[in-house]
Formats: sequence, structure tokens, C-alpha cells
Amino acid sequence: MYDSAVETFTYTVHLEPAEEGGYVVTVPVLPGCITQGETYEEALAMAQDCIQGFLEALVKAGKPIPREAELHRPLEALIQVAVPASA
Repeated sequence: MYDSAVETFTYTVHLEPAEEGGYVVTVPVLPGCITQGETYEEALAMAQDCIQGFLEALVKAGKPIPREAELHRPLEALIQVAVPASA
């Protein structure tokens, strides 16, 4: 029988600039779930696809889906400020 129940999971991802350009994305709570993208946006989209496939493989194999103990806030952020031009 097909189980149509759907559960939503949220994971922290780490994006690191790659030497050759773009970004490498890892998911700390899902060891081996690694992908990359040429732009920040593409890297995030690829991460979502990678996580989806990773979790589907776990379900198919009958293994438990890892959960994060708590969601993490980013340790880095971009902050933009305006500074008046000097006279």
C-alpha cells in the first residue's frame, strides 16, 4: 500500500567558494550529501535537489532520516551600509 503522508524537513547547508569558481555545498547532518553550483542561487537549488534525492534513497533503503537537533543560524552574513562621500 502506498503511503501518501508527506513530512517536511529543514537542514543547515554550508556553502564554500570553490577554487575553480562557484560553490561547494555540504549538509553536515547528512554525511556524503555534497553538491555544487556555479552561482550562489544555483548552489542552493542543487542542494535542495541533492537533499531530496539523499532522503529518498534513505527511505527506499529503510533507513531513518536524520534530523538536526536544532536549526542553526548562519555564522556569516552580508551587511550593506551607506557611507556619505567625503567632502
